[in-house]
Amino acid sequence: MSFNIGLLLFPNLTQLDLTGPWEVFARMPNVTNYLIWKDRQPVMSDRGLAIVPTVTFSDCPQLDLICIPGGPGQIALMDDAETLDFVRRMAENAKWVTSVCTGSLVLGAAGLLQGYRATSHWGSLDQLSLLGATPVAERVVRDRNRITGAGVTSGIDFALTVAKELLGREIAENIQLQMEYDPAPPFHSGSPRSASPQRLAEAKSQMQDFIARRRAATESAAARLKRDQ
Repeated sequence: MSFNIGLLLFPNLTQLDLTGPWEVFARMPNVTNYLIWKDRQPVMSDRGLAIVPTVTFSDCPQLDLICIPGGPGQIALMDDAETLDFVRRMAENAKWVTSVCTGSLVLGAAGLLQGYRATSHWGSLDQLSLLGATPVAERVVRDRNRITGAGVTSGIDFALTVAKELLGREIAENIQLQMEYDPAPPFHSGSPRSASPQRLAEAKSQMQDFIARRRAATESAAARLKRDQ
């Protein structure tokens, strides 16, 4: 029997949040993968890559696993009733509810992370607490049937974790080897823990205006959840 995995594809997402996991999921046996949006028109990522949805909200089959990527377009989803309703509907009967990067904030806005441990991109990790989640500064976090990945590149680690949960370590390791996923970055500045204080200060300064806009959207979503309780 096929296992249905759906990844939300929305305007201005960070494509690697989606394509990293997709590469892993597409190599998993007996899995059918879907790219989901409101219509089937090409969707433009935040860096200009066009990706074509394969199903719409209305014709998407019931998913066994739903995955929400992140990226700048996530802000618009925080009060997008149509999208949040779709995510909630699919999550209700899904075996696994998952995200990469700031996709976890969308799960939170849908009310799906209250009382769960979760992670997100380091620049927005603390915002999870506004939505009832417990922020955890780890690359992949699992709490019951919620699996969340941290920022962008962690999507591959996240998806390999999913592969292990669904199919066992042997198949997950085979996929990792097929992909030659053997990270050896030229610099050790890929997280706040390893970056120099100067690099970290520069990154925070560059992102501060955008993070403030994201926080405003998160605060609005949190207020809405509180009203609905």
